[in-house]
Amino acid sequence: MMKETIKGITMKKFLFITLITIFITACGGGGDTPNPDSDSDSDPVNNNNVPTIPVLAAPTNNLLCIDNNLEFSWSASTDADNDAIKYTIEVSLDTEFTQITHSVNNLTTTNRTILLERDLAYYWRVKASDSKNASSDFSSVFQLYTEGFGEENHLPFAPSLLKPEMGGTVQGTSTSLMWGATDVDGDSLTFDVYLGTDPDPSTLVVSDHPSKDYVASSLTATTTYYWKVVAKDGKGGITIGQVWSFTTN
Repeated sequence: MMKETIKGITMKKFLFITLITIFITACGGGGDTPNPDSDSDSDPVNNNNVPTIPVLAAPTNNLLCIDNNLEFSWSASTDADNDAIKYTIEVSLDTEFTQITHSVNNLTTTNRTILLERDLAYYWRVKASDSKNASSDFSSVFQLYTEGFGEENHLPFAPSLLKPEMGGTVQGTSTSLMWGATDVDGDSLTFDVYLGTDPDPSTLVVSDHPSKDYVASSLTATTTYYWKVVAKDGKGGITIGQVWSFTTN
């Protein structure tokens, strides 16, 4: 009698487990089949290729422009999806593009004529966007100088940051500061370097420095420093660069 009871219980367990297995299979049987409505298959942004970065052509870098009504041009970008491409050009008075004087969007051609003011240094760049709103990075930055009336000397171009990267972290209590700088007249340049913990650095750490690098030493750990470079051409031409920053580890 007891054996029959145990046998009956065992049979009930078997039937219960079988039913549960069938139920789970019925509910989840399609789990290995991709969902045609899932984002990974239908989202055009995830599957869209970004256009290539435009390459600047003219005005060439470091050019002294006699005319101030200039035609800017660049190479056409390509798109792996063959989407239509439009361009954005930005022209600025500084290398960080915080003083943008001209910004033109949705250009379908690879050129644009822009009237600039005379006797000023300008910096320009271009990016490409496709019809699905995917944008490339901006191109490299070219700089130019517009000729003034009866002018014999031109200001140096604003120094550009090379090292350390803006807002980056440096190791130790010393670091090498590096920048780029050119002069459209080909004049030899010297530099004044300002460095400190004030966001508007006013401490002159080196004056009339002949090279484009300077080793900052005796820095305090876990501190944010700000620095800027003033370029001088020896003929009275002086250009104050942007303020950059880094943090010590």
